[in-house]
Amino acid sequence: MALLKSGWLWRQSSILKRWKLNWCDLWIDGSFVFYKTESRRDYETKVNLKATCVNVKSGLECPNVCPPESHPRENLLVVYLRRGNMLILCANSEDEALAWKLTLMEAKRNPVFTYNPYDDTYQTVSVDSHNAVYIMPSPGSGGTQHVWVHRDTCYDNFGEQIALGLLAGMAAGAAMRSLLWMPFWFC
Repeated sequence: MALLKSGWLWRQSSILKRWKLNWCDLWIDGSFVFYKTESRRDYETKVNLKATCVNVKSGLECPNVCPPESHPRENLLVVYLRRGNMLILCANSEDEALAWKLTLMEAKRNPVFTYNPYDDTYQTVSVDSHNAVYIMPSPGSGGTQHVWVHRDTCYDNFGEQIALGLLAGMAAGAAMRSLLWMPFWFC
């Protein structure tokens, strides 16, 4: 997938209302991903704009939102999501906030297409393209099949984490069980 825009944005947490500086990537399939650092190793939040975004407002269009310290109100961005949720962001300048707003609105409404060079056609990419399998038939009989599998890599070691947690829990339970019987051994 192609990257539409990336850069640093301040993001307000939903519970404590604190401002955190995050590296943000906006992909052409509508994925808006927030990372702790620019290295993009671990993401904090991922929002699918094509499925959840309702509206985007910036600057003075954002009432009842306080920007972080030393930032004017003109730098604010509010992304309204379904079910009444909001994503409150702040850019470093008014021009950057406007550029993010226009890019967010473009990613929200534009469909994604892939090009098939064999029959010179375009196919639309589904909203959950990170879990999609695309099979391109070849022209004529006896040709090769092209298969592209897009998957989300954040859950690659999920089973390993569960197994390690269960093993640690069993070891802690066995240790605690033996320690609880220790007073009776000396009686």
